[in-house]
Amino acid sequence: MNRPVRDGGRIVMPEAEFEQLLERAAETGARKALDDVGLGGDDAADDIRDLRSLLGCMRLAKRTAVQTAVRLITTGILLALMAGIAIKLKLFGNGP
Repeated sequence: MNRPVRDGGRIVMPEAEFEQLLERAAETGARKALDDVGLGGDDAADDIRDLRSLLGCMRLAKRTAVQTAVRLITTGILLALMAGIAIKLKLFGNGP
């Protein structure tokens, strides 16, 4: 890496070296951010995979709960309709 040159209050350096400097700074910042949230070790990839799996399971459970609620409501409505029809047709003896 060449030493940067001052040019009237500005620092001038080759573009390739500047890109390397930015890349190194970004990588260092990303590693620090991952360390700050507890995902900076060698097992970080496993942790992230586990978190994604957990989120997938939560989405599946939510979808299943909604489907179950819709089925219960539909079944309840159908049972109420059948009971109303049975009462109207007086299938259970002398009704009202």
